[in-house]
Amino acid sequence: MKVFAKVLMTIMCVAMMCGSSSAAQSWPDKIKLGLIPTEGGADIQTRFKPLIDHLETKLGLKVETFSASDYAGIITAMTHKHIDFAYFGPKSYVEASARANAQALALELGKTGNQGYYGVIITNKNSGITTLEQATNKTRTFAFTDPNSTSGCLVPSVLFYRDLQTPPENLFKEVSFSGSHGASILAVKNNKIEVASTNNVDLDRMAEKGAIQKDDFNIIWQSELIPGSPMCGRKELPESLKAAFTGALMSFNFEKAGLEKLQIGGYAPVDDTTYDVVRYMKQLKAKLQAKKGN
Repeated sequence: MKVFAKVLMTIMCVAMMCGSSSAAQSWPDKIKLGLIPTEGGADIQTRFKPLIDHLETKLGLKVETFSASDYAGIITAMTHKHIDFAYFGPKSYVEASARANAQALALELGKTGNQGYYGVIITNKNSGITTLEQATNKTRTFAFTDPNSTSGCLVPSVLFYRDLQTPPENLFKEVSFSGSHGASILAVKNNKIEVASTNNVDLDRMAEKGAIQKDDFNIIWQSELIPGSPMCGRKELPESLKAAFTGALMSFNFEKAGLEKLQIGGYAPVDDTTYDVVRYMKQLKAKLQAKKGN
């Protein structure tokens, strides 16, 4: 805890010095922040509003938010420099680091302070599907969330190809993409889809806003810990701006009401190597798919 406090104070001090120095003269008049659509555009904009207000106050800049219909839209926006910073998931960050020169600046903490989250596969509580074996018998419908989602696609794909040694198309009657974690969760709740991949964090968020109850579902599989989602900036932005942005995120850790609205535990320093495990899973999935001839 003392080490974290020292790191936090250092980052905040650097950010304040950068923000007040002549280096800030190279900053843009406003910055644009992209948000992956984990639960739908309007909902995520509302959830991030306290953080946006905080960033505007700390940076002295207008902060505009941008969302898209899918994760790829946010990666593309950064690739073409239509956004300056972005909230990515781990896999979408890995894609953006390769294609859009994205740099991880801070890691999102869970509400208990943990530096990661868990992928899960869910079914409706009343479906009678309580095990992975029952789910994968070619009579069930299954939904991933988005091709660039970590818990919603990459992690369960590794489960299917590596552990079950079978492509998902051969395990289920129908495989689709819902578009977001919220959409997958509601599809299972409303019996539109029988089995879906998501994560414990989005289940908690949907429950907290009253859209579901957690006992509406069976969790039939849970992954190992996945590194927390990163807040990122384009690598070529002024170092002073990236430092100030990171410091503003760290100072948001003291905004209890804002953290509750955002439904997280705060932010912690991070670097690119944290997501090497995601790069490994991505490479493993590709290798296993090629081996299966898909």
